[in-house]
Amino acid sequence: MKLPSSIRNWISITGAVLAVFNLATILSLVILNMFFGFGGSYIGLFIYIVLPGFMITGLILIPIGMRINRKRARKAAAAGEQLNWPVIDFNNIAVRNAGMIFIVGTVFLLIISSIGSYEAFHYTESVEFCGKLCHKVMEPEYTTYHGSPHERVACVECHVGAGASWYVKSKLSGLYQVYSVLANKYPRPIPTPIANLRPARETCEECHWPEKFYDRKMRVEHSFLADDQNTEEVIHLQIKTSSQMTSHGLERGIHQHISPNVKIEYKSSEDRQTIPWVKYTNTKTGEVQVFTDSMNEMSQQQLDSLETRVMDCIDCHNRPSHDYGVPQNFIDKSMYEGRISKTLPSIKLVAMMALNQDYPTKDSAFIAIKSQVMDYYQSADPEVLTNRKADVEQAIAEMQKDYGNNIFPEMNASWKHYPNNIGHMESDGCFRCHNDRHKSKSGKVISKDCNLCHNILAEGTPGNMQYADSTQLLAFKHPVDIGGEWKTSNCSECHSALY
Repeated sequence: MKLPSSIRNWISITGAVLAVFNLATILSLVILNMFFGFGGSYIGLFIYIVLPGFMITGLILIPIGMRINRKRARKAAAAGEQLNWPVIDFNNIAVRNAGMIFIVGTVFLLIISSIGSYEAFHYTESVEFCGKLCHKVMEPEYTTYHGSPHERVACVECHVGAGASWYVKSKLSGLYQVYSVLANKYPRPIPTPIANLRPARETCEECHWPEKFYDRKMRVEHSFLADDQNTEEVIHLQIKTSSQMTSHGLERGIHQHISPNVKIEYKSSEDRQTIPWVKYTNTKTGEVQVFTDSMNEMSQQQLDSLETRVMDCIDCHNRPSHDYGVPQNFIDKSMYEGRISKTLPSIKLVAMMALNQDYPTKDSAFIAIKSQVMDYYQSADPEVLTNRKADVEQAIAEMQKDYGNNIFPEMNASWKHYPNNIGHMESDGCFRCHNDRHKSKSGKVISKDCNLCHNILAEGTPGNMQYADSTQLLAFKHPVDIGGEWKTSNCSECHSALY
């Protein structure tokens, strides 16, 4: 087959070899991945992004080389003559062959590149791409995501959402993130993207919307005290997620905060953990109430400098897919579910001593956890190691697993840096506003009353439970006698384990 003489140059030949080689590599990898599962997590990056880039570079080199070679040939043949536009003459067999090859090859490569672009788009939108490409950086988010209720919801469904504009924004943001990783300039921990997250009404409410909230929920909590017997405490809470008609009239639920009939605005610190100003508007009656925090007073000028935000789902559900568990909570769960034997003497105390420490790496944490548990029983109760060594080793393994799923020292990622605003135990959460300090000019207060959000239907130890009846709900009893301190102090002052 006769081809133009201008293709006889090293630039065009190199480009052709590069394009053909990468095309063959792409097709081979696609077949190997499709039928044999070859390549693991990163194969898509090469198939749809890296190799097509090299193939396109090779294709570009072919005409560049031909153009350069043609100019050289003309200069050599007719020095000083004016060059004319090239003549495409399909009567010339060489031009005809080159044209056919170019047309067929272009159509074929356009089809291949279209499929590749489509697959590249989906690959960059996949959970695997978001979580595994930069494994060290994204390990905390990827790990906690797989233990969340949204494990089957792709990252982009919340972080990007539908529409081309937000897709473009996310990719432009991603370019800087790639640079940060390559240059090792990323912060540790990665800041929560509060400022640039898409509004929850455009993401969360695609599945959850105010008119369709479910009825009140029953929540049963099992916790264990850090004493010799690991005393188990149980509490049954009815969570008032929705409003309900009672004998006293309409009792509003938690989701009233984002009811279509209510608009709540607030001003806060940058991390939204300190809220000095709240505005309540009833959109049906026009009633307006402004509340300010008497313990965090600001001048009007200071308040004007803060952004006014309309409350939505994320203000409470700020960790719907990346919840970093607190040691006392994930150990309580492991004990209740039997993965750590609750009959091991003082196992809750030992776990808290080992887990509420800072370690430089995950490996050093695992070593320290094992060492501290073994040393404790060796010195305090050696019979446990003699008679129940298997239970102790299982407990150690579970502590290490729980630590690895919730605490990431290399990235400084844990509950300490990522507070959860649902509830009020380990962070202020609800008490950011519901603290008896936010008052309006008329004297109305945003109440701290426990029964606003939940009713206690039962509490006590498994063998000594107290139950509410139809006329009288139970008052909270702190498992450890601290007097009335729990009524005046926020739970997080003790339970955050930050001090």
